Amino acid sequence: MEDNKVKIAVDIFGGDNAPDVCIQGVFQALSEDSDIIIYAVGNETVVNEMAKADKRIIPVAANEVIGMAEHPVEAIRKKKDATIPVAARLIKDGTVDGFFSAGSTGAMLSAGTLIAGRIRGVKRPAIGALLPGYDHPVLMMDVGANADCKPEMLLQFAQIGTAYMKSVCGVAEPKVGLLNIGEEDEKGNAFSIDTNKLLRKKLDNFYGNCEGRDLMLDEFDVVVCDGFTGNVALKTIEGTGKLMFKFLKDAFMSGPTTKISAALMSSQLKELKKKTDSEEQGGSPLLGTKGVFVIGHGSSGAKGIKNGILETAKTVRCDLSKAIEDAIK
Repeated sequence: MEDNKVKIAVDIFGGDNAPDVCIQGVFQALSEDSDIIIYAVGNETVVNEMAKADKRIIPVAANEVIGMAEHPVEAIRKKKDATIPVAARLIKDGTVDGFFSAGSTGAMLSAGTLIAGRIRGVKRPAIGALLPGYDHPVLMMDVGANADCKPEMLLQFAQIGTAYMKSVCGVAEPKVGLLNIGEEDEKGNAFSIDTNKLLRKKLDNFYGNCEGRDLMLDEFDVVVCDGFTGNVALKTIEGTGKLMFKFLKDAFMSGPTTKISAALMSSQLKELKKKTDSEEQGGSPLLGTKGVFVIGHGSSGAKGIKNGILETAKTVRCDLSKAIEDAIK
């Protein structure tokens, strides 16, 4: 196996539809990217069978799974043979470059922080979400790792997010915004006002407050917020998207003429769905830990697993950890 191969650990038992969709996603990813090696982490019998089918699959036995309802930190400490801590140790010892799981978000955060460790200088790792924009995606962070934040943490999120957009998305000069209830600097609660002042003072690429309505309208490349606000915003966006597609479906299926219109617009509708489909992105990066951690949706299908693996490999190739370390010095 060549040294230039990207080595990715995949949690075969992470997610609501595991292991079947994870197995399918692994083979689909291998068919699209010939330069990755998959370390399949899961039940010994299952991963051994996968390895027999493709020499680019390395089986790693892990016979426990951390459930979505379990306390993440306690589970990481007690279930040392579970898929997520086993894979995180592969990151820590340098066996793999990245790790993808559609399992417990809390367990991924805990494993990334407690096992793999933080990049030097990072106060708190954060979860980023790439949202579709009209012309380009926007990275919102944090979306769930840190419910309570200090202004200094959001400054780091802005620096880390800037590094991500430059390295992974190829944005030369990312524009940073602060999610807030108004455009004016003095708007918001005390936390928002203090954060705005700090970002104005410390960041050359801070372009001011971002109202929720402007989040996806291409005015910013990175939008920072605390994890509580970010998670609510993200879930609201996801729910609104589902509702709009239901409205569209009802409208197009309401009569013979509209059904013909739907048929004539089928390619445009497919493209619209692709732009807003979370399975296309594959997962959200956990930013600030050593190695690359990407967290997939718990409800991911095979396509989502495949794209999550490919996104993990892409991020590894961008040497993001080095870019983040340089950004927060």
